[in-house]
Amino acid sequence: MAHPAAPPSVFGNVHLGYIVIETEKFADWRRFGADAIGMHLDDLAADTLRFRLDENACRFLLHRGPAEDVTAIGWHLDSHETFDVIAARVTSHGVPVIEGTEEEAALRGVERLLRFPGPKGLTQEIYTTARLGPMPLQMQASGFVTGSNGMGHVAITSKKPSQIRSYYNTVFDARLTDYIDETMNGVKLKIRFLRVNERHHSIAVAAVQNLPIDPVRTRVQHLNIQVAELDDMTQSYQRVKELGFDMALGVGQHTNDRELSYYAMTPSGFEWEVGWNPIVIDESIWEPSTHQGISIWGHTMVGQTIIDKLEQFKISAQSLARREDTVPALSGTGIPDD
Repeated sequence: MAHPAAPPSVFGNVHLGYIVIETEKFADWRRFGADAIGMHLDDLAADTLRFRLDENACRFLLHRGPAEDVTAIGWHLDSHETFDVIAARVTSHGVPVIEGTEEEAALRGVERLLRFPGPKGLTQEIYTTARLGPMPLQMQASGFVTGSNGMGHVAITSKKPSQIRSYYNTVFDARLTDYIDETMNGVKLKIRFLRVNERHHSIAVAAVQNLPIDPVRTRVQHLNIQVAELDDMTQSYQRVKELGFDMALGVGQHTNDRELSYYAMTPSGFEWEVGWNPIVIDESIWEPSTHQGISIWGHTMVGQTIIDKLEQFKISAQSLARREDTVPALSGTGIPDD
């Protein structure tokens, strides 16, 4: 008796494409994104601006609103076939999908836009083609690494990390790259790193071990972009400091992906990692492992006061009573840790 064919995997055909941010702090974000980090800025209207990293028309879309947070993650798919497979997966689990309007697609610089709910209230958006920017890049950086493995990554904190891992496995066939065990301010964390292509990770999920708390106010803990040259990282680090933006973590090197990076505080309150030269995964030999600590060296906290620590404790305590959306239909009971 013939068995039905296994559904096709979309792994390798999915790439982090853009991020949508809601903020009221447009003047600060212009200075942060263009003057400090070094990205190309397009001012579209009084309530809309975009940052570019490469020839794509949009990598970061900022809308005016009170959230001061990331609201959506955009995923570039290699083909219409991959688009149809993912759309069918989502709807087959009873989760609604919404087709983006022509105006929404134009703002994101994409074609064939579809959105559906994601963990922690982060809307997931998929598209097939990125439109090119209308003018040559004007950036302080020499360039950013995007290409076939997409751009950077998104890191979130969660009270239900296994469900989030299950969500991205169900939707995008995400694979576990590795874990990090870390203790920060006396709190033990386990961080799961998920990849959807050869980039070491496109999603990182941090959770407090043995306690159902979330120490971060925002939906994302940090965003990451990768610069082309080491000088781009060091020069942007200096500009961030000179322009008066807060630094969260100084320059250091991670244990798992070996990326050299620093973390700055964005005007909206989540962190922004600028990194250089992370490893690329060789699928033929890679096996997940656990690393002790996030850094080989560096990444020391900068300027944190006792007031900051008390505020973080308050946020963690409040999270005990706050519901975290994991989109149960696509997350199930979660994937047990290996």
